[in-house]
Amino acid sequence: MTGLHLGPEAIILPICIAHAFVVIAALIDYRGLKNYYDEAMKLTANELRKKYIEFFVAKGHKQISGASLIPENDPTVLFTTAGMHPLVPYLQGADHPSGNKLVDYQKCIRTGDIDSVGDPNHLTFFEMLGNWSLGAYFKVEAINYSFEFLTKVLGIPVEKLSVTVFAGDADVPRDEESANTWMSLGIPRERVHFMPREDNWWGPAGETGPCGPDTEMFIDTGRPACGPDCKPGCHCGKYFEVWNDVLMQYRKTKEGTFVEMKRKCIDTGMGIERTIAILQGKKSVYETEVFTPIIAQVEALSGKKYGEDESVDNSIRIISDHIRTSVFILGDQRGMAPSNVGQGYILRRLIRRAVRHARKIGIEGNFMSALAQVVLDLYGEPYPELLEHEDFIFSELRTEEDKFNETLIKGEREFDKMATGMKKGNQTQIGGRMAFKLYDTYGFPIEITKELAGEYGFSVDVEGFEEAFAKHQEVSRAGAEQQFKGGLADHSEQTTALHTATHLLHKALRTVLGEHVGQKGSNITVERLRFDFTHPEPMTDEQIQKVEDMVNEAIKADLPVKCETMTLAEAREKGAIAFFESKYGEEVKVYSIGDFSKEVCGGPHVTHTGDMGHFHILKEQSSSAGVRRIKAVLEK
Repeated sequence: MTGLHLGPEAIILPICIAHAFVVIAALIDYRGLKNYYDEAMKLTANELRKKYIEFFVAKGHKQISGASLIPENDPTVLFTTAGMHPLVPYLQGADHPSGNKLVDYQKCIRTGDIDSVGDPNHLTFFEMLGNWSLGAYFKVEAINYSFEFLTKVLGIPVEKLSVTVFAGDADVPRDEESANTWMSLGIPRERVHFMPREDNWWGPAGETGPCGPDTEMFIDTGRPACGPDCKPGCHCGKYFEVWNDVLMQYRKTKEGTFVEMKRKCIDTGMGIERTIAILQGKKSVYETEVFTPIIAQVEALSGKKYGEDESVDNSIRIISDHIRTSVFILGDQRGMAPSNVGQGYILRRLIRRAVRHARKIGIEGNFMSALAQVVLDLYGEPYPELLEHEDFIFSELRTEEDKFNETLIKGEREFDKMATGMKKGNQTQIGGRMAFKLYDTYGFPIEITKELAGEYGFSVDVEGFEEAFAKHQEVSRAGAEQQFKGGLADHSEQTTALHTATHLLHKALRTVLGEHVGQKGSNITVERLRFDFTHPEPMTDEQIQKVEDMVNEAIKADLPVKCETMTLAEAREKGAIAFFESKYGEEVKVYSIGDFSKEVCGGPHVTHTGDMGHFHILKEQSSSAGVRRIKAVLEK
């Protein structure tokens, strides 16, 4: 629910957990892998990305463009959380315009561990490499591809590889086919580990839908086993997970049973940052080339040296991760400005946390544009949309830094008032709730509150603060879990009609307000649609009524909805609305609603408009600077 107002410590739980391992770059003692690194190919991120795509294209896969970080019409998550996320409709059975064997690299964000970012292990933004089979091949071929890429392309010795497969349970049998395939490739039986459902099963994304076992690949780091039961998945650091193949073999029914699907699918994922860290023999992704230039700029701005003081290192990692993530949100195809809701709030939180830590290590004034330029230099080639939006990136970063500096000044004034009142009342300790209010309202980390308190001779109830903080996190998690109800797989009659209505609304807005209007985001539940669009000022009552009437006229006309496949260039020549780029020659789906609307989209849609219901706009309001938001329903 991207319209949900989330407090500063909201935890948006990652829903697509097929490749959860890529969120963290495990801290590993790599000394035991000296011989391995002498043999393996030490690739950079750009080289790994290129080799992966080339490998699967040579195997008959079509390279497709990675999707926006802002999911379209998905009420379950704020950001694209995994490579498979944008492909869910096709994994469920829809035909992809580029065929049934696909490969891409996808930008992803997971926000569940923002407060853990700062240690050597966690990331907010990361890249996923992925290849998919939509019924074209299954386990044997997928495992062979993975094995060939790891051993032949990356040069990982077979003796360093261990794998896990699904052990089976009362619902689904043991995955002997995957185990036998791995053994046929030279992985000995003792390094093929059968694991339970919590370790080697994916899905479904909602209560029902595609799901299946997975098989995961691990590199033995050479560290001694922590005990007789040590095996892949153990947290001692002996085994490093490098790849995951999800084998979508079953469909879970409403009754809770698992039936074999006729069209079985493959979804695989490899995290770029994590993989290059181990290929290069680094202890952490922060020591790889995707972070070292950013860290060098932070060092230059702060006068501090990374690697000499863990407290400083923690702040430098936070600043580096958060500026990288912020640039990708701002520079996305559907990029948005900081705000107090949804994705905009997460962005604001990231920027302000980075500013706090910059201040902590001695960086004064606005600094984020200098770091943003480093990110653009690093990623401008694989993600050209960043360069297209660089003016917006720099402008919004400067504006948000200024706003936050003003907020800090207001917070310090509020603290002074509170301290004066405490002195009059002969109080000497700032309560936990008050400390949390300063954090929640003014962005004061507990460290700043303690620092200011010390100047007045006060103590701070840190334990009470932590209790309030933990309680807030629990509420946030509960809210995030509520977001998931309805499921990623919800293509019900109601949501399908509302999705179609967003196309009619988009066209009506462009007709009434002008062609500067462009979609910036869309969120659909079974009850309503929410549509964000570019427009500099509030709509008048007359404009709202015109848009509503125009949509209802299109519905009443019972217009046919037709889908065609063509290249993006052809779609634009035919007048289709499309606000993204694609690989040259890549095919897309174009949905035409009579002669009223023509738009590039992935679906789902009704076949004709007549049964959609009466369209009614509930509210028109601001979403962020230069972006308006409409909430609307279809009334039967």
